[in-house]
Amino acid sequence: MWVYQPPSWLPDGHSQTIVPSLWAGRTVPRSGIRFQRERWTTPDEDFIDVDRVRPHRQSVPAAWPLLVVFHGLEGSSQSHYAQGFARYALTQGCECAIPHFRGCSGELNVTPRAYHSGDFAEIDWILRRFKAEAPHRPIWAVGISLGGNALSKWAGESGAQALHLVQAVAAVCSPLDLAASGRAMGQGFNRHVYTRMFLNTMIPKALQKWKQFPHLFDAPALQKAKTLYEFDDLFTAPLHGYKNTEDYWLRASALPVLHKIQVPSLLLNAKNDPFIPASSLPTPQQVSSQVSLWQSRHGGHVGFPSHHWQQSAQALFMEMPSAVGAWLFHHR
Repeated sequence: MWVYQPPSWLPDGHSQTIVPSLWAGRTVPRSGIRFQRERWTTPDEDFIDVDRVRPHRQSVPAAWPLLVVFHGLEGSSQSHYAQGFARYALTQGCECAIPHFRGCSGELNVTPRAYHSGDFAEIDWILRRFKAEAPHRPIWAVGISLGGNALSKWAGESGAQALHLVQAVAAVCSPLDLAASGRAMGQGFNRHVYTRMFLNTMIPKALQKWKQFPHLFDAPALQKAKTLYEFDDLFTAPLHGYKNTEDYWLRASALPVLHKIQVPSLLLNAKNDPFIPASSLPTPQQVSSQVSLWQSRHGGHVGFPSHHWQQSAQALFMEMPSAVGAWLFHHR
């Protein structure tokens, strides 16, 4: 098990969350990762954009092992964690692919639906398409935050079928109990800082969706939303077949199906994650024997800043992807 120790000057969950995120805005644009973008047509005649980066070597592309990274809420291939996993994959001679959830690649998707925390059907379609490209190459998948809940939900719902598609999966800082995390995000500092940050991009994108499909939801009410609960009640839940926020948070959570997972799975969470109450983290009794629980005291939300950041700005983000990547690639 990886034992994470934070820098002494980042003592709590908020600092371990915020500083890496702010630092990423300065370092990621200069990271040197050059993705190639593909556009895939979905079964419902929509599209997703997939960013890929391959190792520089002379070999048949179909033979390259593949690491698939599912990003978090409002994330993309430019998120610091995506760049970190891409860099780690390249050091291991692997290809890395980052599929963008609908509307997250910089262009609005064309159907009424968007994306959500329990979208395991989309995960399944994406992984099956990757597998069909080269049926014999190994594939690993990692999901961050929202993407990790969706990936874990997929692993639980798929059971033994997951073994036909991936070698192993990992979920990093994922809100596996959406109700507990949703309540936490609606209170105090979280509401005024993190929730506001998310809504600053989510509401404008939702209003663009309303322009595509007038009367799809109550736009004036959505403009007044101050919490993720309100946003999900007005937008996410009704657009994706849920009755309301409570129904969405209950049915989309991965926690109830973790005991059904049959593919090697890693669940990494920090107990000081501001987004996820430590009391809501899964216990060994709630997961199958195929699930490894890494629950560190520190790390924040997708932070895990390294002690070695002074060596290079990129090193600030590499400790966690390296630890998780090593666990994944151990399962071949």
